Amino acid sequence: MIHQRLASSCEGEVLSAQTSERTQATERTRAAETGLALYVHWPFCVSKCPYCDFNSHVRASVDQEQWRTALLRDLAHEAREVPGRPLTSIFFGGGTPSLMPPETVAAVIEAAERHWGFAPGVEITLEANPSSVEAARFVDLASAGVNRVSLGLQALDETALRFLGRAHDVAEGLAGLETAQKCFGRVSCDLIYARPEQSERQWRQELGQALSFGTGHLSLYQLTIEPGTRFAALAAKGELPQADPDHAASLYELTQVMTEQAGLAAYEVSNHARPGQESCHNLAYWRYQPYVGIGPGAHGRRDGRATQRHKKPENWLTALGRNGHGISEEVELGSAEQAVEALLMGLRLHEGVDLARVAAIGQAPVESLVDRGAIRGLVAQRLLTEELGRLRVTPQGMLLLDAILAEVVRA
Repeated sequence: MIHQRLASSCEGEVLSAQTSERTQATERTRAAETGLALYVHWPFCVSKCPYCDFNSHVRASVDQEQWRTALLRDLAHEAREVPGRPLTSIFFGGGTPSLMPPETVAAVIEAAERHWGFAPGVEITLEANPSSVEAARFVDLASAGVNRVSLGLQALDETALRFLGRAHDVAEGLAGLETAQKCFGRVSCDLIYARPEQSERQWRQELGQALSFGTGHLSLYQLTIEPGTRFAALAAKGELPQADPDHAASLYELTQVMTEQAGLAAYEVSNHARPGQESCHNLAYWRYQPYVGIGPGAHGRRDGRATQRHKKPENWLTALGRNGHGISEEVELGSAEQAVEALLMGLRLHEGVDLARVAAIGQAPVESLVDRGAIRGLVAQRLLTEELGRLRVTPQGMLLLDAILAEVVRA
């Protein structure tokens, strides 16, 4: 059985001292420099939300034993490809991973520890919906080894939840959050704002309520209309009102002020945390550290190679039976391509990027990778700063992040 040291106590044992949180975060950061992150994709949902463009699928039934065996086989392939690096984090994403049987979660965690070993303070996150059915599994998921949950509240308003196609109501969401806080040492909540006709007063009230929950992490996303979603189809027919960019910018600025005042300042464009409560796993992506991904549609970056799994569950299973893994594409990345990825990911972070590291990844002078003239112009506009070799997007620049990235990276 999975070591009990990994499981959070459901009797309310929560790390409350900031010094302890910062110490553990420092240990995780140091371990990440030589370690590895693991992403596990569970592709199934009860229903498809109209805004969602993730690789999620609705199936009448799922052969749980078949899927457990398949995930473990895909995992074993990656362990052979990248041996000898301790895992700093595991992230169960989806889809709806809280629909996974706790036995499957435990089996994946046990196999991962057996293949790689765990770095001190390993972070094991599972995305969850707050429905009563899924919340009932939280005790068993904690016992399986999950020590951090990312809870998809998405809204704290009944009308908004119906608009977003969510299966839970506000009361059920709050009850799920309360259960999560009892079961897991670390809890993050997701909310979607800048919804059609959402006023500044409404968002101020909703965000204020979320900040009162006492969680150490919030992921706050503006509603975007993604291609291929039901919302995109409605927008194309003129049946979905579009958010005014100036109003969305005002809501974003309000978000930054309120979260910072509450002690959960932004450390990434959409993510806010108390010191020491940042997502170790997501930081591995943004700091361009190696990670492997298993399950349908999962991506990986390991030893200069990019991997992608088959997206459709049935195709992934077929590939596993044929090849012993679910990979649909594996390509060698050039040094310059890796450097550009590191730059694009790192500039999402409040800490920015170390240009010397980017140059080392690219095996070339940094001037061949970035547009110095564009950087000078953006610094003059106070959208970028460059200090001690670190390039950083300012808070006001984050509103224009996509445009800034397009200017900074040398074509």
